[in-house]
Amino acid sequence: MERPVHDGIDPVRPAARASALRSIETGACTAELDVGVFETVLPSGTRILSERIDSVRSVATGFWFRSGSAHEPPELGGISHLLEHMVFKGTERRSALELALEIEGLGGSLDAYTAHEHTSFMARVPDTALDTALDVLADLSFEPRLLAEDLALERQVVLEEIARAEETPDDLVFELHGEFLFGGHPYGSSILGRRETVNSIDTADLSRLHSSSYRPAALVVAAAGRVEHEELVELVERHLPDDPGSGPRDVARPDSFGRGFREVARPGGSQVHIVAGAPGIAWGNSLRDASIVVGTALGGGMTSRLFQRIREELGLAYAVFSWQSYYRTGGALGAYLGTRPESADRAREALLSELQVLADEGLSKEEDEEIRTQIKGQLLLSLESPSSRMHRLAGTVLHDEPYRSLDEIAARIDGVTPGAVEEACSMLHPDGLAVLELAPA
Repeated sequence: MERPVHDGIDPVRPAARASALRSIETGACTAELDVGVFETVLPSGTRILSERIDSVRSVATGFWFRSGSAHEPPELGGISHLLEHMVFKGTERRSALELALEIEGLGGSLDAYTAHEHTSFMARVPDTALDTALDVLADLSFEPRLLAEDLALERQVVLEEIARAEETPDDLVFELHGEFLFGGHPYGSSILGRRETVNSIDTADLSRLHSSSYRPAALVVAAAGRVEHEELVELVERHLPDDPGSGPRDVARPDSFGRGFREVARPGGSQVHIVAGAPGIAWGNSLRDASIVVGTALGGGMTSRLFQRIREELGLAYAVFSWQSYYRTGGALGAYLGTRPESADRAREALLSELQVLADEGLSKEEDEEIRTQIKGQLLLSLESPSSRMHRLAGTVLHDEPYRSLDEIAARIDGVTPGAVEEACSMLHPDGLAVLELAPA
């Protein structure tokens, strides 16, 4: 499940910043996007971004390959996630233990994740160890062994992960809802895959995916912390393979969606988990910031409508919140709550009633203003770590958006029109929702 991401909208980058574009000896092009923020595009297509933060003594850096579960054929569902696991099993130069020890031995951390549209490998290390971090990330990304004996073991780890997800109903309900809402479209498929597809994948399948997707042309590198951009570019270039490969692939636009009510029973558990969701919008859609304003007002915190009504006034849920998912060609938005079986009907009716009121009446002027202030404050607080700033830099490329300063993002949030807010509210009308209820059998 991909959780909501709060970010800005789509302004044009100021001409003053774009004027910083220059060429360097290697044929790469570098632009200064903001004070201490740079982007370089290599001839191979690799995009490298950095932000210098002088107040820290660490650097967070990561590789993002623009290939994920939404690019998989159905018969190989889960292969992107399985490949993400397999690259950590060792390379020609390092064992699995050595890959981890090179980073953790410095006091750093090494991590990875698979999403619908990209796969990422990240490290955070002391600022003196940037070269080591990039060497490890490049080694596991470009030179994994992908051995059959490693696959036999790691397949079992992934099957345990699938089993764990199935035993976590507040995660499982989102998986089931995605399938219901998106039907057969890959945006609704499980990133982990299914047992039968994971069991069918062999090393030849993994090698084909690796050779086609883990290439410089589809690579985004981001770093934030005490980092010099020119040094970062030089180190990245040193570690890239010669063959650039091909760039990222697009995902077909969803053209049909499920709606109505679906109940799924499962053994065990003591709560009913309810997700109500509707087709949303793509990253580049001009309504995205309006949908964030609306989603925050609906269920973005303790002052939100859902929290106040369903938890504080009615006492029907402990966990209740709104959510948004944005992809390159589509998206979804909605709300979740968990409640006891005897309260399920009442809680579901209260949830749908709040969505009806939101769609019919929209936001008051006072509520709208308060929510915009809240979002801007959340953004500022979210960027207090190098890792957060690293993710923000990578996101500009992954979602084909220009870099924006915090002032620009705030200005665009303030510039969301009442008409856009009204349109975003209407997207949550109960008549267009897919409501899925996961209940104890």
